[in-house]
Amino acid sequence: MKMGVLVFMRNLLLALCLFLVLGFLYYSAWKLHLLRWEDSRRRERKAGIPTLPSVTPSHVVADRIQKESQEPGGAPEPSLIKYDRLGFLLKLDSKLQAELASRYANFSEGVCKPGYASAMMSAIFPKFSRPAPMFLDDSFRKWGRIREFVPPFGIKGQDNLIKAILSATKEYRLTPALDSLNCRRCIIVGNGGVLANKSLGSKIDEYEVVVRLNSAPVKGFEKDVGSKTTLRITYPEGAIQKLEQYEKDSLFVLAGFKWQDFKWLKYIVYKEKVSASDGFWKSVATRVPREPHEIRILNPFFIQEAAFSFIGLPFNNGLMGRGNIPTLGSVAITMALHNCDEVAVAGFGYDMNLPNAPLHYYETIKMAAIKESWTHNIQKEKEFLRKLVKARVINDLTSGI
Repeated sequence: MKMGVLVFMRNLLLALCLFLVLGFLYYSAWKLHLLRWEDSRRRERKAGIPTLPSVTPSHVVADRIQKESQEPGGAPEPSLIKYDRLGFLLKLDSKLQAELASRYANFSEGVCKPGYASAMMSAIFPKFSRPAPMFLDDSFRKWGRIREFVPPFGIKGQDNLIKAILSATKEYRLTPALDSLNCRRCIIVGNGGVLANKSLGSKIDEYEVVVRLNSAPVKGFEKDVGSKTTLRITYPEGAIQKLEQYEKDSLFVLAGFKWQDFKWLKYIVYKEKVSASDGFWKSVATRVPREPHEIRILNPFFIQEAAFSFIGLPFNNGLMGRGNIPTLGSVAITMALHNCDEVAVAGFGYDMNLPNAPLHYYETIKMAAIKESWTHNIQKEKEFLRKLVKARVINDLTSGI
């Protein structure tokens, strides 16, 4: 009997000692991790690197809002956590965005807020996933999201053309200087007449990445639209045709809406003769004053996501059809949400209540000239962009959306 008690006590002491040893090792590891983290934060502060505020995941914030609404004295607000058919939060000005915005409130005016756009986007659209490269690279065939769709929503059938183009361009990212930035602010400059006489040129030029669309001119309009261009995104029929109108030091980016567009870009890259009989609906540029390493192919995933996930256009079996093509402006904004820390727009929005207002900032055509588009659904796009503005995902400098 006594022997059994002694064995039990011995085993108990051994277990207790083992527990204490494991506890000490766990505590030591935790303290070491904490010291390293504090040391890292100290080095960042000395180097002047702004610390990214920790952002509570959107579903955690939503759960907290729901619990708070059910506490005594708090009226239930179920609409705060309801979503529309696309997956966007219905109440866009809810506490969800307010809490996230407050996390970035300590940043000074003009200081880039790391991860801001994607955090705000995820709060109103939980399905949003940031990783999506701007341009196609030599691994493009591994991208399942675009491999099964024909243009404009994918690259099916274009493998050989894209491979030939990329073998000549050999560059798939932004410039080394822009890629090295810890935080990137981007602005998409639309072509709307709302830009005229706003004197936003210097403000636009403050952004690290300035995106322009199609053939919208810069020269002569610098006061309103700025003089800086980082990317010019276009398709063959929208490209600048007069060589002298191209600005210096910008990347030429193809948005491929049909298979002929990739064939056209191959002609441009290899400086071959462009055939006018290749199925274009209007005349196209036959030359682009850019070397191959200054040319990129926009990831078609952004066309696909803008159309079906964000705007809610008809899927039409993944084929181009009536009213299911997003405008280049919405595609560019979609690209920026994935690749920029902050996103702004200028020159977006048409006010049909002002028929005599200028349609574009660079010409005298009036708003009344707009006719129903076969390819785009302007009303649905406006609804999407208004969601982004209302929820403070993007900043509309010209207040036209």
